[in-house]
Formats: sequence, C-alpha cells, structure tokens
Amino acid sequence: MGTSCPAPDLPPRPLRWLFLDLNSYFASVEQQLDVALRGRPIIVAPVNTDTTVAIAASVEAKRFGIGTGTPVWEARQRCRDIVVVPAQHSRYVEFHDAVIAEVWKHVPVTRVCSIDEVACRLLDNENSEAQARALAARIKAGIRANVGECLTSSIGIAPNRLLAKLASDMMKPDGLVVLSADQLPGRLFDLKLTDIAGIGAKMERRLAREGINDIAELCARRPRDAGSAWGGVNGDRLWWLLHGVDLPEKPTQHRTVGHSHVLSPRNRGPEPARLTARRLALKAASRLRREGYYARLLVLHVRFENDKSAWRISRRLPSTQDSFAMLAALEHLWPQLVATGRARPGGFRVRMVGVTLAEIEPVAGEQDSLFALLDPHDPLARETRTLSLSRAMDRINERFGRNAVTLGPLTGGRIDSVGTKIAFGRIPEMAEFHE
Repeated sequence: MGTSCPAPDLPPRPLRWLFLDLNSYFASVEQQLDVALRGRPIIVAPVNTDTTVAIAASVEAKRFGIGTGTPVWEARQRCRDIVVVPAQHSRYVEFHDAVIAEVWKHVPVTRVCSIDEVACRLLDNENSEAQARALAARIKAGIRANVGECLTSSIGIAPNRLLAKLASDMMKPDGLVVLSADQLPGRLFDLKLTDIAGIGAKMERRLAREGINDIAELCARRPRDAGSAWGGVNGDRLWWLLHGVDLPEKPTQHRTVGHSHVLSPRNRGPEPARLTARRLALKAASRLRREGYYARLLVLHVRFENDKSAWRISRRLPSTQDSFAMLAALEHLWPQLVATGRARPGGFRVRMVGVTLAEIEPVAGEQDSLFALLDPHDPLARETRTLSLSRAMDRINERFGRNAVTLGPLTGGRIDSVGTKIAFGRIPEMAEFHE
C-alpha cells in the first residue's frame, strides 16, 4: 500500500493549454454538406450495408446509444429513422484544413492531435480565465461562421495538455470547461482512471493490484510511489500532470509508413488479394517519398477469415524509396502467403491485407547516384532509373488524379478500391487521395 501525504510544493500553474475537440465530426460534416440530414440521426459507415459498422454517429444518433463501432444492423434496430451515409474521407480532410486555418486566426496551433482534435498553447497575455474563455468563444463562433454552422466543438482549458483534453471531454456537445490550478486535482476525482489517455484495461488492473482504484487514490500517493505503482517513470510523470504541472512533451519518432484494406467477400482469393497488396505497396511507397524517408524493411501482414490473429512476413530492402524495389520484395513474399492460406481449413480466404514499410529513416543530405550517368540499360543504373520513374508517376497522379498512371492491372473488376481513409491519429494529406 502507498502512503497518503500532503502534496509537495508545486510551481505556479497558469492556464497554458486550449484543447478543441470537434463534436461528432464526420457526421457533422455530412450534415453540413446536406441540409436534409440536419437534425436527423445519422451514422457514417464505410459503405451502406448492414454488415459494416459505424465510424461516426451524429449527436442525434448518440441519443439512441449509437456510437463509433455500432454495427449498422444494430443501429437500425435502435433507431428506425437512422440514416446511413457512406464516408467521404477527402471532404473530412478539406473541412479539417479549414478548421485549422480558422483556429490559426485566433491562436497559434501547437499540435494537430487527430482529424478532429487540436491543441494550442496559450500566451502570457491570454491565459487568465476570462481571456481564455473569450478566446474559446471566438474560436467556436469563427468555426460556425466561416467553416460550417453544423460544426460544433467542445473546448477544454487547463494548465497542461493532458488536463485540457480531459476538460474537453467533460461537457459534450458544444461545451467549454476550464480546470484551474485551485481546482486540481479534486475536480478530476469523478472521472474514471480509463478516461486518462494511456490507461487501458490492462493498466487499470495493474493499478488495482497496487491498491489504486481511482484518480483520488493515485493522487494521494507520493509521486515516486505513483510511479512505482505504474511500473516506471510514467507514473511519476502522470502524478505531476494530474496536479497541473506543465511538463515538456516527450519527443515522438516516425517509425513506419503503411496501409491496410479489408477485402470484400468476393475478393478474398489469392489474385484479388495480391492486386490489392500491390496497390497498398504503391500507396505506401508514394507516401514515403512525399514525406522524405527511406525504408529498409517491407512487411506483408494479413488476417484470414475466422481468425483474429495476424499473419505476417517481412523482407529486407536496400535503403530505398523505389516502388519497383518494393513490388519486387512483395512478389518474393507472396508465394509463402499463398502456401499458408491454402493449407488452412477452407482454403485461401484473406479478410484483411496490409503492407508496411519499416525501419525508415529521413532523407538527409541525399547524394546523386554514382551510377546516374551510366547507360540507362546498364544493370547498375536500374535503381536510379526506376526511382526516377516512381517520382514521375507521383507527379502525374498528383496532377491528373488517382490511377492516372500505375504499375500493374487495375481493370476487370477483380480488385477493391483502396482509396485513402482517415486513420485514428493520422490525417492523410490531400495528395494521398490522388494515389
């Protein structure tokens, strides 16, 4: 058991962060685009079929207990008036960019946390509670007036980003909550441990074994005891954050670039899956070049029907950005996947396929190839030639649209569309919708 004790001396903790969370974002964009959907319960789904799940629900749909992950068939049972809207991911990025531009008019954007979340560090002349509340009101009004009247947001203001995020969740929709230093940490005690980012079911069980069942019990520990219960320095860090101390952000590193796709039931055999994997590899390679990285490893990963576990295999690459090198690695791996799939009960049936480029490193001080001046048909010049061709394809597709030029077949109805979709925690660039 930990020891309860008075909190140690804390530094000044002024209001430093404003965190904006757009309410029911995908659904709100759909309502903004279509007046007929406003005020109605809607869900956004990958496709309009009962076999898929909602990726977003409008405020009206949430009143029926419908949310992200609710199967479409269940949503129809809960609300007979529900409207299912196919997702328009490129429009969500357009509105996201417009929201970010509007926020910038009022306060510098410190971090874009996701497609519907943004964090802003407050300056010294705008961090009194009255000034911060007025700033939040101006941001909300600006989004409604200049981006869309259906786009409401919940804003949290607090001494650090973690607390500002928690505050934004306390009042939805269209809320504004301020957590000042004199309210901390007591204002948090009604929240669950799992409301804190980084505490899932596994960590919750670990803390319970250490006698910590809620936020109040965590905060009652000395910082080092909280860290011990957590199992490392992060527990100590969390204690200080919950008390309002604004700690420096931990640096993050980009480690992989990849894409995956769930195959439709008619396209789960070897050839459609292979063509889909090729398209995913080309998308990943194009993105790798655009973001300025090399890759040293290609990973092919799949999920078979009726199997929750993932199967994966990898092949090393020379440090490269070349689409042709990545397709060659994929073709080398594919027979092993086919053999594994055909040995399974029911034969080769792949539900999901993905390609990830790993061990990536930034392009820094890139030098021209020593072989660039050789005859183009010389084997030593091959990679220089194919990388130049890969980059030329990027430029053509960006100008003329997705699949203006590609490698391999795209006709015959044998392959699903692998168009860009919103990923949690990563916002696609508009260029990805042309790949």
